[in-house]
Amino acid sequence: MSITTTISAPATRSAEADRIATALTAGRTTTSTAVPAVAPVVAAAPAAPAAPRLRSVPEGTEARGFVLYVGLDEAKALADGSSLGQVVQALKDLAAQIAPASETYAAVALAPAGAGGRDIDVVRLALQEPAALARHRDTEESHTGELDRAHAGVVIDLSRKRLALDNTAVSLTFKEFELLQYLVLREGRTVDRAELIGALWNPEDEEAAPNERTIDVHIRRLRAKLDRYEDIVRTVRGVGYRFDRHADVTIRYASAPSPDLF
Repeated sequence: MSITTTISAPATRSAEADRIATALTAGRTTTSTAVPAVAPVVAAAPAAPAAPRLRSVPEGTEARGFVLYVGLDEAKALADGSSLGQVVQALKDLAAQIAPASETYAAVALAPAGAGGRDIDVVRLALQEPAALARHRDTEESHTGELDRAHAGVVIDLSRKRLALDNTAVSLTFKEFELLQYLVLREGRTVDRAELIGALWNPEDEEAAPNERTIDVHIRRLRAKLDRYEDIVRTVRGVGYRFDRHADVTIRYASAPSPDLF
């Protein structure tokens, strides 16, 4: 746009003033307004959610895997149209699909029928999750004296691998306690000798796997140490052995690791 400006000059003016006036009158000077350039506004794309990060690990260590605790009993799984075995297999398949290099291992947590409590808490204790064990240990230690005094008879403490008869500790070998624990966790069910051998003796162990007669010897030694309470481990002739609970038997299951694996 050209702007013409008329200037009324005084009667006497300098040559320079005359030159400027002549130039303005001739419209040789234009006035323009500079408009600063405006960069186009581009809407920023929403940032992708950050991948969850692991919590800090102590210096000198590295993460090598993880544990997922699942609280679910067979009845609830059945109500959902599934089973524990199917859930375990589905999780294994999912891990293999997401990370083919992953290795999986699953264990089922056992608890006495009707024990109550939240499934996830039972699982964490049974499979010895450190935080759950610490919380349980603090609670148990605050009541241990009272519980021991109140429970004369047989106290089978699976969490501490301890047997007490009438408030007196009984020394069992590792294998003797394993046998007792295996039967206790299957209360009321007869377990044959072949199952005991397969469950409690690893073929790769240095100790030679026993035959059925050897199992009888181990059980006989265990029953001898049970003294007058020996009949809690019953012999089922021609089949195997069974644990029968009596009124004077107390079992502490809380943090016993399960020997049953998928």
